[in-house]
Amino acid sequence: MEEMLREYLPILVFLAVAIGLGLVLILAAVVLAVRNPDPEKVSAYECGFNAFDDARMKFDVRFYLVSILFIIFDLEIAFLFPWAVAFQDISMVGFWSMMVFLGVLTIGFAYEWKKGALEWQCPTQPAPPMQAAIASMARRP
Repeated sequence: MEEMLREYLPILVFLAVAIGLGLVLILAAVVLAVRNPDPEKVSAYECGFNAFDDARMKFDVRFYLVSILFIIFDLEIAFLFPWAVAFQDISMVGFWSMMVFLGVLTIGFAYEWKKGALEWQCPTQPAPPMQAAIASMARRP
């Protein structure tokens, strides 16, 4: 039992150092932070613009599509990195499994590209409401 506890000692030391460092950094921010907010600093903004519409307004579906594509390819890298690190130790089954995985993702990417999901603005479609609102704000004197 004592030997098993000694094996976990580095983990406990790591956790203690991580928690201690986190607390020190948070307390340092609280003590050293400058507290002189002005109206410009505390005002709401969206991507560098003043808030101009209700926060519950509908967004164009392309925002969601881009985020889903990002998640898919981010997960691809999350699976690919450990595979590449252990490449010398894996069998042919592991190799071909990853090739099938990459092939399915490549086919999905080609399908998205063919369907025009990566095209942000089609010339025949009207501008999304957010872009129209930003353009109208830019025209104001």
